[in-house]
Amino acid sequence: MLEAMRKYAPRAKFYNAASSEMFGKVQTVPQNEHTRFYPRSPYAAAKVFGFEITRNYRESYALFASSGICFNHESCRRGENFVTRKIAKGVARIKHGLQPYLEFGNLDAKRDFSHAKDIVKGQWLILQHRTPEDWVLASGETRSVREFCQLAFEIAGLKDWEQYVKINEAFLRPAEVDLLHGNPAKAETLLGWTREYSFEDIVADLTTYELAQLL
Repeated sequence: MLEAMRKYAPRAKFYNAASSEMFGKVQTVPQNEHTRFYPRSPYAAAKVFGFEITRNYRESYALFASSGICFNHESCRRGENFVTRKIAKGVARIKHGLQPYLEFGNLDAKRDFSHAKDIVKGQWLILQHRTPEDWVLASGETRSVREFCQLAFEIAGLKDWEQYVKINEAFLRPAEVDLLHGNPAKAETLLGWTREYSFEDIVADLTTYELAQLL
């Protein structure tokens, strides 16, 4: 895509969807645009290549090619293989008696959660900026998978949530990413980016959606 842009649409704007997974085994906390990458999966390694080739084309051919390093962003459209959607959907099914429990690998993995609507707003602002650059889009706080799970069960009215959760080592990553915590100061300062959704809003949005699907 970058080569096609260089040849045929050099005045276009290009946005690369980079990922917080590139930080992997994090070297500093929180992570910003200058934090060294340490990918821990093939997906993350591929994202690092995408980030670097975008920067290379920007610097080599003066293209408007920017990357948004997006930390976890959630919505009802999340794929069912992602843990947040798995939690919301599983909680709804347990509430309605359709399954007995949920299985997880590492409940203590910590992530920086934002709502997809807030992240997409940030992506749009990146493309409106006067110069092409790289940007971290994150909430600036971390929550564990355990916290997400507990709150989802509470929203569904299932207070004793641990009785519905089992640990299955088959779901453990071969190289775990224990902590992701973004620093969105650059985007907040230079883009005027703000977020409307809290962590509690995100969990409620996903969980109430899944509960409604089973009514």
